[in-house]
Amino acid sequence: MSMPILFFAAGLGTRMGALTADKPKPLIKVAGKALIDHALDLAKDTDISKKVVNLHYHGDMIRDHLAGQPIIFSDESDMLLETGGGLRKALPLLNGNPVLTMNTDAVWNGPNPIRHILQAWRPEMEALLLLVEKRNVSGHLGKGDFHIDANGQLHRAPEAIYTGLQILRTDVLSEIAETAFSLNIAWNIIGARGGLYGTVYDGQWCDVGQPSSIEAAEAMLDV
Repeated sequence: MSMPILFFAAGLGTRMGALTADKPKPLIKVAGKALIDHALDLAKDTDISKKVVNLHYHGDMIRDHLAGQPIIFSDESDMLLETGGGLRKALPLLNGNPVLTMNTDAVWNGPNPIRHILQAWRPEMEALLLLVEKRNVSGHLGKGDFHIDANGQLHRAPEAIYTGLQILRTDVLSEIAETAFSLNIAWNIIGARGGLYGTVYDGQWCDVGQPSSIEAAEAMLDV
């Protein structure tokens, strides 16, 4: 099944400190390649119909970096909308339902995660989140996000960690009144009616959320 994808690239990257003083976090390099390029490379040779990147902080630098590529930009320069509001604004550009969304501040080592989640998607799902077990995680400061039950449904618990990659039926976004909001709100609505599912990535994943994570990511990639 072909789907469009939104790459989240609008955040301020404040946890990166001086590294994001004059450039956006997606342009920070890990193993000689910008974080956003690590993410975009995973979309190659997959069943992706359209690629959209949202922009806010130093958005022009990201536009320039990606110039010439078949990418559509969703401009949030007037207001940072968080993940949920950003996705809702990008819907006319994505022109599909369901859609993939992917954070651009992580590095992966193993099977292609986009291919993994597309293969795991089922029609009865309202949302499917790609998770990773703690033993395969680097650089992440959180305690864990979800428990996956025997049916593959998700429940909030400090166990498996969300990787920032999901498939979502976007109808739920019309149920949320706020302009700027986290996708966590959408997941809570979906979970309450039994439509929130998860699948576990069996490779390694590094959350590049703070400066020390760069070294951890490069160690994971063995470079």
